[in-house]
Amino acid sequence: MFSISKLLLLLNASEETSLRALESLMTEFFHDCTTNERKREIEELLNNFAQQVGAWRFCLYFLSSTRNDYVMMYSLTVFENLINKMWLGVPSQDKMEIRSCLPKLLLAHHKTLPYFVRNKLCKVIVDIGRQDWPMFYHDFFTNILQLIQSPVTTPLGLIMLKTTSEELACPREDLSVARKEELRKLLLDQVQTVLGLLTGILESVWDKHSVTAATPPPSPTSGESGDLLSNLLQSPSSAKLLNQPIPILDVESEYICSLALECLAHLFSWIPLSASITPSLLTTIFHFARFGCDIRARKMASVNGSSQNCVLGQERGRLGVLAMSCINELMSKNCVPMEFEEYLLRMFQQTFYLLQKITKDNNAHTVKSRLEELDESYIEKFTDFLRLFVSVHLRRIESYSQFPVVEFLTLLFKYTFHQPTHEGYFSCLDIWTLFLDYLTSKIKSRLGDKEAVLNRYEDALVLLLTEVLNRIQFRYNQAQLEELDDETLDDDQQTEWQRYLRQSLEVVAKVMELLPTHAFSTLFPVLQDNLDVYLGLQQFIVTSGSVRDPSGDVLLLQRQEAPATAAVLASCEPGFWLRTLPLWECTDHQGAAPVLSVCPLVSPEEWLLCREQKVLEVYPGSRLPLDIQELVKVTLYGSQIKLYNIETAVPSVLKPDLIDVHAQSLAALQAYSHWLAQYCSEAHRQNTQQFVTLISTTMDAVTPLISTKVQDKLLLSACHLLVSLATTVRPIFLISIPSVQKVFNRITDASAQRLVDKAQVLVCRALSNILLLPCANLSESEQQWPMRSVNHANLIFALSRDYRNLKPTAVASQRKMPLDDTKVIIHQTLSVLEDIVESVSGESTKSRQICYQSLQESVQVSLALFPAYIHQSDVTDEMLSFFLTLFRGLRVQMGVPFTEQIIQTFLNMFTREQLAESILHEGSTGCRVVEKFLKILQVVVQEPGQVFKPFLPSIISLSMEQVYPIIAERPSPDVKAELFELLFRILHHNWRYFFKSTVLASVQRGAAEEQMENEPQFSAIMQAFGQSFLQPDIHLFKQNLFYLETLNTKQKLYHKKIFRTTMLFQFVNVLLQVLVHKSHDLLQEEIGIAIYNMASVDFDGFFAAFLPEFLTGCDGMDANQKNVLGRNFKMDRDLPSFTQNVHRLVNDLRYYRLCNDSLPPGTVKL
Repeated sequence: MFSISKLLLLLNASEETSLRALESLMTEFFHDCTTNERKREIEELLNNFAQQVGAWRFCLYFLSSTRNDYVMMYSLTVFENLINKMWLGVPSQDKMEIRSCLPKLLLAHHKTLPYFVRNKLCKVIVDIGRQDWPMFYHDFFTNILQLIQSPVTTPLGLIMLKTTSEELACPREDLSVARKEELRKLLLDQVQTVLGLLTGILESVWDKHSVTAATPPPSPTSGESGDLLSNLLQSPSSAKLLNQPIPILDVESEYICSLALECLAHLFSWIPLSASITPSLLTTIFHFARFGCDIRARKMASVNGSSQNCVLGQERGRLGVLAMSCINELMSKNCVPMEFEEYLLRMFQQTFYLLQKITKDNNAHTVKSRLEELDESYIEKFTDFLRLFVSVHLRRIESYSQFPVVEFLTLLFKYTFHQPTHEGYFSCLDIWTLFLDYLTSKIKSRLGDKEAVLNRYEDALVLLLTEVLNRIQFRYNQAQLEELDDETLDDDQQTEWQRYLRQSLEVVAKVMELLPTHAFSTLFPVLQDNLDVYLGLQQFIVTSGSVRDPSGDVLLLQRQEAPATAAVLASCEPGFWLRTLPLWECTDHQGAAPVLSVCPLVSPEEWLLCREQKVLEVYPGSRLPLDIQELVKVTLYGSQIKLYNIETAVPSVLKPDLIDVHAQSLAALQAYSHWLAQYCSEAHRQNTQQFVTLISTTMDAVTPLISTKVQDKLLLSACHLLVSLATTVRPIFLISIPSVQKVFNRITDASAQRLVDKAQVLVCRALSNILLLPCANLSESEQQWPMRSVNHANLIFALSRDYRNLKPTAVASQRKMPLDDTKVIIHQTLSVLEDIVESVSGESTKSRQICYQSLQESVQVSLALFPAYIHQSDVTDEMLSFFLTLFRGLRVQMGVPFTEQIIQTFLNMFTREQLAESILHEGSTGCRVVEKFLKILQVVVQEPGQVFKPFLPSIISLSMEQVYPIIAERPSPDVKAELFELLFRILHHNWRYFFKSTVLASVQRGAAEEQMENEPQFSAIMQAFGQSFLQPDIHLFKQNLFYLETLNTKQKLYHKKIFRTTMLFQFVNVLLQVLVHKSHDLLQEEIGIAIYNMASVDFDGFFAAFLPEFLTGCDGMDANQKNVLGRNFKMDRDLPSFTQNVHRLVNDLRYYRLCNDSLPPGTVKL
């Protein structure tokens, strides 16, 4: 083992000795037995050697003389560091020698070097070109072109070309903006030449091998050229050209073609669409795309057996993948010049020829077996192409008469439903979703042509709907569905089965949006057939006379009938159809936990509203549809025969299915809530008894399930349906239905066992809404408010019975019950009361008045209890949640005096010591307490009028003098977001507290400034905002930047004298420093706009005073570099140009610092 001192001597010895020492050292470094401490010593030693002046000469010798991979990679790393970080300080003679020696080394050894060493050496040479081409390295690109043109070095030239495209077209920030622009322009000048060379290489390889491939006998697929193909290509000659046999390439040719296609893919990622991309090039690329769908070649490779042939088959498939990558790069460009649209059409035609090839049935292959034999990566690329076509270009291409869109959908349909993998199928469903979205938006924008558009696509949509529905039914797709995992949750907390169902039903729902009547006529008969079987299950069930429980008979499934019943359920799948039906009508899937929302991006309420019109299209007026009657019948059936209580020989197999079907029936019925509300208003004029019977029967089905004996899944489904009927339908007679009265009595009975928390909250919300919410189409006198008010008071009185008995004296040290029991009472009561208040907060004044009258005593008890529990953060958290909901929903009803009392109590209790205890010592719960307190204050400061204005000084004082000092320097984001929102609300809603102004005063003063008041508080708030921009939390930064911009938009913050004269350029300076340090890079655009808005207040001051001062204060640069930065910042005053100049300044400033930091000491900078 070498000691450090000995190694240093060796490294200063002869080149040969140094090489042997370095080889030994690198071998030791990567040896398994070398300790981490020893590795750190070696690493430090190697870094020190790399920093020595002239170390590159040793490395040049090492590269030419060693065969040790580690030594070669280390030597190239030394060169890379020299070129990218110290190149400015390298003498010109040394640069010339390096520019001369490294290419010679590459040319001499490129065939023998390991591929990773060769690629690294290519990158080092390209790095030199990035710095010196064309001024000092004028033949850099010429050399690459010569390498490509020479048959011996074509592969090497292509590697150099791809590396050049990667490193020069989109260089890192270690170059100035001017140099980046120069490099891009230089490369663009070479594009036509490069594309011509690449086209020539690919064409010559194809032509050379096509000669030998033309003689084999025709295969079953070689002559395919059906009507669809003719429609797509519009040219018999094109079809014939694409039907030529695919040539068999040798290994070297395949390697060259793969390199050329890789180059094209990267070039297409940044060059603009232009005439440089010729039809000849596109045709050639499509020739190579055919390699991906050439099953014969893959089979030949596997039949011939040798590993070399297998590799050949894989390489041929890879050529197809690379060609599709090129096509997709072109497809991803949304901005298409007019002159390129014809090329684009040709691309689509040729790609869909390939699609027709791989989805064509023949005697040898089904479509699915053909897709299974293709390379999985090729299928992925092809699916990506289809997605890009539909999402980016369909609206552009659809208008072309030469392109048959309906025929394309036929191919897409076959491609979708023959996918060999679930992931492939999901990806294709995404494409159909994009197409359906496009169709929906097209119809909305051209309502007059709606029928014509729908007629054109109706057959395709019906076929799609039918097939997607078949794919999620076991009777049609059992083999695939049984493969789906229904246990393991993914990152979105759904199983594979749930994802499969969700994505399928999203497509179904979108088709139903377009063809509601047709979709319903497809769905309902199948549902009816399934329900007939399901409703016949009763014949298999007997009531045990020997087994009893308090809720009634436990039902036993006859043992001999169990297999038959299971088979019935498996075949009829009533749960699926009950899930699917609401998609056509309207849906609110809160009912059952496993039921997935079809539209996850909108709330159930929004989804219900958007579906309501679809229901009314099919059921106008007050006609009661058969499907809702069937649903009520099914739901009542499940509750009456108590399928959820069934006992079987194998309960884990059958019982969950029966419970699921019952839950789905409740969820499906709940989806009709908005239609029922419409029907309710119509029923006042006709069919009143029919509506009453329907609701009563529904309640008879729901209320038996509201029991602790019922499984949670079913219980929650019933509770959600009850809430929907009470909240959305609102029939006046609901409370008088006997079954509802039983629920009311059960909930208010102190001796009854409490439901699980979530169910208890939902049932109480439903009962409260029945009594509080006004019924539609009834006059005020018909609303029965007196009776409902009494009943609601009784409900709240019963629900809060134990809570109201908690007195402040009872929570002292001699409390009569344990603290944990007290906390349970507080939690159970406040969770219910808070939910009741929240559900009524947006309702009529009368509803809120009755609600507060019922709650008044509980609110007063809560305020009295609050001081006693101030040190119990979990209790305080729940109390503040309750008060926050009260302030948001019922503050008018609470009245000014009591509201003031609550605010004053909170302000008194939250001393600095208490705040510090909550934030610093009680963890996340304590922080939540403070956050909710701040949210309450946000509500207070937003209140219009003068009622709560006297509290403003106290609130500002508490915020800035008590809360802010505690959290200012804490790295944790807790509390900060809420505090700054409070400060924003104070400024936004109380602007005149700081800036007194009247219309008359403004007219009299003319351009004079507004009168400023409470200046110290305003300055402190602004300083807090400024300090927040120096902290690492990007979410807080974004929020506060948005607040400042909003204040400027609404109140002209940046124009106020105090801000303009004392703060403006401080904020600009902070924001520029943030850009320079790249601490919040994701917000570059927002920061640039904010700097513009601030600078635009005083452009003259920005350019003449701030910018020179800012540059003077920047360290790490000399005076000349600062002058260059100042000169390059153009005095543009429009937003795009100004922000571009800002980002140019930041980039170049960082570049200069990087250059200066890497220069050796004593370097003279010119």
